[in-house]
Amino acid sequence: MTTSSSQPVSLFQRPLWVSLFALTAAVVWGWAYPLIKLGFSEFAITPDMTGSKMLFAGIRFFLAGAIILVVAAASGRRFALRKVSDWPFMVQFALLNTTFHYACFYIGLSHSAGARAAILNSLSVFTVVVLACLCFKSDRFTPRKALGCVVGFAGILTLNLGGADSGQFSLLGDGMIVLNALCSAFASLLTRSLIRRVDVLVGTGYSLALGGALLVVPALCMGGTLPVVTLWGVVILLLLTAISALGFVLYNRLIVCNPVGKVAIYNSLIPVVGTVSSCLCLGEPFYVQYAVATALAAGGIFLINKS
Repeated sequence: MTTSSSQPVSLFQRPLWVSLFALTAAVVWGWAYPLIKLGFSEFAITPDMTGSKMLFAGIRFFLAGAIILVVAAASGRRFALRKVSDWPFMVQFALLNTTFHYACFYIGLSHSAGARAAILNSLSVFTVVVLACLCFKSDRFTPRKALGCVVGFAGILTLNLGGADSGQFSLLGDGMIVLNALCSAFASLLTRSLIRRVDVLVGTGYSLALGGALLVVPALCMGGTLPVVTLWGVVILLLLTAISALGFVLYNRLIVCNPVGKVAIYNSLIPVVGTVSSCLCLGEPFYVQYAVATALAAGGIFLINKS
């Protein structure tokens, strides 16, 4: 397949493959919700053990980054940044994309139901769509896209309707998940700047490894440990490591090759996968509000994708 100027089109720009890769990233990220909670249980990490949760996250992302960098080295990628002055940006990107992002996520998830957190996290999708239209010429804000954002965001608001049976908003749980979503949104926008400084695969590896290390250091200072280590716990941690490596490699590559909003909207499927997998694996109750919220999020993704 070639463009009108006879230049080959990347696999990551072909519509079918864009959909398949974006769906793959969304599905694996959705499964992270129950796996994290199962991991906390296996390692005997309780909700009040903030240092241990950050250590768990830091190990996961450091290993994921290391794996990506090994693959990058094996494929002959250039590791050097374009300029030495690009390193401050790299550190900032790692902090936003990994350290702050997942510190908020892990703390929030341990104080919120996995299904509920999955849907709240979809806030990042619609934030990216709006901000991308403001930042990039390739993303245009249309009436249909605006309607899609309204419909999708209505799904998030639905979570807090219906009284105690649907769960109540908590600052330490839901609030941290919302902060995590905002970090994710802004990191998605910065990914476009990443490719101007370093190969996207190498940059993804750097951000995860560096961001993971920056989670481990304060975790150890806070007395974080893995109280109990089991074989199943290690398997879960390795599964989460693979999810991070695969998800971020696919997503970041798609972001630099396509309009940001067109890729980000597939993440609306994450709450669907996260909700169903949490209810199936963790035995969490499935409230009517979850079904309504996921339906509205799906409606939002359809409207935006058709704009």
